[in-house]
Amino acid sequence: MKKCLCLLATLLGLTSTISAQEVKFEEYDLSNDLHVILHKEDAAPVVTVGVMYQIGAKDEIEGRTGFAHFFEHLLFEGTENIERGKWFDIVSANGGSNNANTTQDRTYYYETFPSNKLEIGLWMESERMLHPKIEKIGVDTQNEVVKEEKRQRIDNAPYGKIIYRTGIDNHLFKVHPYGRSVIGSMDDLDAAELDEFIGFNEKYYNPNNAVLVVTGDIDIAETKALIMDYFGTIENNAESNVKLEITEPAIEETRYATEYDTNIQIPAYIFSYITPKSVEKDAYTLDYISSILTGGNSSRMYKRMVDKDKVALQVLAFNQANQDYGTYTMGAIIKGEPDWDILKSTMDQEIKKLQTVLISDKEYQKLQNQFETNYVQANSSVEGIAASLATYYMLQGDANRINKQLDIYRTITKEDIKRVASTYLNPNQRVEIKYLSGTDPATDATKQ
Repeated sequence: MKKCLCLLATLLGLTSTISAQEVKFEEYDLSNDLHVILHKEDAAPVVTVGVMYQIGAKDEIEGRTGFAHFFEHLLFEGTENIERGKWFDIVSANGGSNNANTTQDRTYYYETFPSNKLEIGLWMESERMLHPKIEKIGVDTQNEVVKEEKRQRIDNAPYGKIIYRTGIDNHLFKVHPYGRSVIGSMDDLDAAELDEFIGFNEKYYNPNNAVLVVTGDIDIAETKALIMDYFGTIENNAESNVKLEITEPAIEETRYATEYDTNIQIPAYIFSYITPKSVEKDAYTLDYISSILTGGNSSRMYKRMVDKDKVALQVLAFNQANQDYGTYTMGAIIKGEPDWDILKSTMDQEIKKLQTVLISDKEYQKLQNQFETNYVQANSSVEGIAASLATYYMLQGDANRINKQLDIYRTITKEDIKRVASTYLNPNQRVEIKYLSGTDPATDATKQ
């Protein structure tokens, strides 16, 4: 969801000067089990207030998919003290910006304000947690918003099923709910009654299922007092949610699939694999592998398939490490009439090189420089630091991983890259997807 309003650009620009030094923070729990993380950074008079809830698409029940993402929209509708439709007006009037996003594992909301408006950010997020208005008019309104988002991003967008993985994860995961898309089913949302949305809120939007992060130009003692005032008395409506551990059987034989897209003229060929979860070092190593194979015009697959062999217009890769499992997807947008055997063998040859030959010292140093730059950029603003602290605490169990991440990348060796490629990127462990122009013949047949 992109609901950004204007913040003073000069204030955000100043935060980019923050260097790649240790991120110092303080964390504690309120009596209602809300976890709080505070980070003081006075490089610019800006603060971010973020609340992350442990509720994502994987937590939904069959027949009611899309609820987590739907709430990302619904909880901007208003509260008992914020008139419906006025949320963004309040943020804008106070020089702020706000946004929210949902993944398979969590939902995150945040506001960024000038630092003298900290209390407004805390008040608004406490309002969202304490007593949002969940009414039929809001549900109906956001239902149409979500449908339009799906049309724009997936149904009517070229390669939308690849970008948003709706045509990939369903082929990878047959048991684990990661096989469902984050945006969910529009039929499920249409069928849901108002009481179901109210019940979803009562189950998941509680202090004991959330982490509150405040970063930026703050006075720690004053911020703690405000947090106690606004969040300390919020009661939990439900017991702590017990997360079920669902094991996805390993892929042991190559799976083949075909996806269709009426918005494209040029087909694509995709390999996708199930990989380790985000806390494991091998997940970080796969970031390196993704960069080596498809990270820009100097990557191996680009130079081989686009520049040299001229069988592809572009190469692509998505390495995504989630809380339970990761996925690694690579592929090519095809140039000319597709020769699937050549495409497959070319990609496999590049993977095989990684599995059998250590990368060069030059390539290795380039990787380390690149990921150090990425780390600095990710934590160069109070917004980025807030998101990182919340994510590491909630999904990896340790907020201080914000200070360990770069060290993890630095400890990855050339031998690790070779080992990880050999362990996870084999033909019998993947789904191979032909992504074609047009409509699915099977779907067309059912309409006749």
